Amino acid sequence: MFQDKVAVITGGAQGIGKCIAEEFLKNGASICVIDKRPNGYFVGDLAEEETLVRFAEKVITEHGKVDYLINNALPLMKGIAKCSYEDFNYALRVGVTAPFYLTKLFLPHFTPGAAIVNISSSRNRMSQPQTESYTAAKGGISALTHALAVSLGGKVRVNSISPGWIDTAYTEYTGADAVQHPVGRVGNPLDIANMVLYLCSDKAGFITGENICIDGGMTKQMIYHNDFGWTLNKEGL
Repeated sequence: MFQDKVAVITGGAQGIGKCIAEEFLKNGASICVIDKRPNGYFVGDLAEEETLVRFAEKVITEHGKVDYLINNALPLMKGIAKCSYEDFNYALRVGVTAPFYLTKLFLPHFTPGAAIVNISSSRNRMSQPQTESYTAAKGGISALTHALAVSLGGKVRVNSISPGWIDTAYTEYTGADAVQHPVGRVGNPLDIANMVLYLCSDKAGFITGENICIDGGMTKQMIYHNDFGWTLNKEGL
């Protein structure tokens, strides 16, 4: 399916990113991973401009092209109570600036039919307390997606995915954890990887600028205290 294609994956050493990389490999693509954690291709901090430049140079020197760019690396999650100025900016550099700048660096080298998939989060539309740095980064990459889709129209398709609860250990949950999802289960990395590969394929050739939320329906479920068995238990109320 992806023979002779080159897929660049940020944050590809574990979790969702590792699953995406493995699925591309299974389907014939060459993969170029960048992560702070050990991996077989490039170890580096996406928050640093020099690292992005060196990584892009390595990819182009070795492959001469990019077919797919998957911006998956995980931003820092800290809330307003403990998040410093530097913490917040670090989250944005990893979650928004790096995807933008890698796109810019690879722009002359994207092939016809190339695609970018940005991994956002369902937190781009809903929040828990004390998650500001992560949520801001995920909201930013969602907006960056449609901006790039317009700017790169006719050259590169750009879409994003907003995962909900994805258990990277493939744990099978029962009880309330599963039932709270309209589909009846918690997600796993393959739920995201399958959509990434679809969005990169010719089958998605008419899709660009879109954000697809893959969360088992959780963000579509309206919850009111004492309705349909939902009860809020919160200290201080």
